[in-house]
Amino acid sequence: MFPANRPRRLRDNAVIRSMIRENHLSVKDLIYPMFVIYGDGVKNSVDSMSDVFQFSVDKLLDEVGQVVALGIPAVLLFGIPEKKDGHGSGAYDHNGVVQQAIRAIKHRYPDLLVIADTCLCEYTSYGHCGVVKEGRVLNDPSLELLAQTALSQAEAGADMVAPSDMMDGRIGFIRKALDENGFEHIPIMAYSAKYASSFYGPFRDIAGSAPQFGDRRGYQMDPANSNEALMEVGLDVREGADIVMVKPALAYMDIICRVKEKFNMPVAAYNVSGEYAMVKAAHKNGWIDERKVVMEILTGLKRAGADVVLTYHAKDAAGWIREDYE
Repeated sequence: MFPANRPRRLRDNAVIRSMIRENHLSVKDLIYPMFVIYGDGVKNSVDSMSDVFQFSVDKLLDEVGQVVALGIPAVLLFGIPEKKDGHGSGAYDHNGVVQQAIRAIKHRYPDLLVIADTCLCEYTSYGHCGVVKEGRVLNDPSLELLAQTALSQAEAGADMVAPSDMMDGRIGFIRKALDENGFEHIPIMAYSAKYASSFYGPFRDIAGSAPQFGDRRGYQMDPANSNEALMEVGLDVREGADIVMVKPALAYMDIICRVKEKFNMPVAAYNVSGEYAMVKAAHKNGWIDERKVVMEILTGLKRAGADVVLTYHAKDAAGWIREDYE
């Protein structure tokens, strides 16, 4: 009781605060999402995603060099194809843009963990994550194409695949395809609790993946639901997921916490484009201190239970972490 118990004693100076800090953010916790496009010498900006670019493979390698120099251990690749079609064939093309990027990165930076986003939305003419017939996104016919995509990514040298489509049963289907083709060692990071969120707008600008009709509420989760997230994660775990992801992050810290407590397995949190863009815009207007806010957000995700964080802030955060410890 007061005055014997005074919690402020352990907040009195920076050394003590650091010694008793419960959660620590490390550069090794970060995954940097990147966007690759066909061409040479290409570095395209998008207004809604400040400091994030579409890179051709040659320019991508320059950017990856910076990522490696900062100590960031992994990148997640998204592709923008030259052409789109009804079956998203660019996603599983042996010479697709992501497959080219994987080979180039692994050749130059063999120790960097290269993760391939496994989905069809950037590659389909209608912008949905599965095969469409008569205005409906079909689940089962999409599974074969997703498995082909994951297999082509593994064949190109991806260290991990990350299915983001939210089709029922896709983790088991992909796991079976990888195992049967000699890729049983390739882990799956499943977008297990992926919500039909309003925070994805800037991503759809840079990836060119906005739906051409309707929306994705028929297969992505209702933001009001949390028990459903546990069911989805449980299904993916049983089907062979090695890491499960919650997406978005900020409005879903409760989901991250519940998933970690229930399954006690590696959990990823995706700090998505809208969350990133809001911080950038507020900083540009002088309303917040970007560094302090970003570090508070990322540390909060760790506190909630995330083992790894996918974030467009990764390069900045890595530099700030280095400054704090050097």
